[in-house]
Amino acid sequence: MTKAQKFKQLLTRPGSVLLPVVHDCLVAKQAQVIGFEAVSVGGFAVSGVHHGLPDVGLIALNEMVSAVTHIVSCVDIPVFADADGGYGNARNVAHCIRQYAAAGVASLFIEDQKHPKRCGHMDGKELIPTAEMVNKIQAAIKARPDPNLTICARTDAIAVEGFGAAIARARAYVKAGADIIFIEAPQNLKQLQAIPCLITQVPLLVNMLEGGKTPLLSQAKLENLGYKLIAHPVTTLFSALQASQRALLHLHQTGRTDPADMLTFQEYKQLVELDKYI
Repeated sequence: MTKAQKFKQLLTRPGSVLLPVVHDCLVAKQAQVIGFEAVSVGGFAVSGVHHGLPDVGLIALNEMVSAVTHIVSCVDIPVFADADGGYGNARNVAHCIRQYAAAGVASLFIEDQKHPKRCGHMDGKELIPTAEMVNKIQAAIKARPDPNLTICARTDAIAVEGFGAAIARARAYVKAGADIIFIEAPQNLKQLQAIPCLITQVPLLVNMLEGGKTPLLSQAKLENLGYKLIAHPVTTLFSALQASQRALLHLHQTGRTDPADMLTFQEYKQLVELDKYI
């Protein structure tokens, strides 16, 4: 079974799927070892980890594909990838889909922000017209080399045009053929509760971003509301940065390290599967 088929199977079985967003191969391997059934790769984390940049549309298609390719190659579980707005018009979207498919992703999302886009929980977003996004979705579906590669359509309309417009856009994207819908940054519990009641034809993804605009709920509560995919876009990134900052501060202040706060050398060797190579 291919990774795309595995991911499609996760979408059709009962229950929800946790999608931790991983920013590099080591975190992806950790997620697999712990038992997650799929992971995601997001532009927010890739922009920061690989380039030290904010998520405001500064990295190019080839940079994202490179990061995704490395992560896909080091794990056996499906990878769900962020493809921004497809890096251009419908023609660019088709090229983007082929590149991501060649990288081995199991699923991906494209969004309806104008380029250069920005993180969905930042202010000042702008949208392309609904008809243009519909064309992008149709181009993505036509370009995918494998029908098992699922296409998720994301709308950022809540912050720009209001909740009603976001639902209308989502319905148009379902009609265009999107396999999954992702309505970004619901602003309160009422909106979180309403979305699964109003969009029922396809699985729904929800983002749980610590410090973002959306209330944070547990997997159990989100599953009960009707969400299938539950993404955590900054959890591993912010946790890793806090840990490294704490270690660096301790080293700077004391001139020594505290091994108790670290992975052991033996644990690291196991994570990178050293025995397999020697």
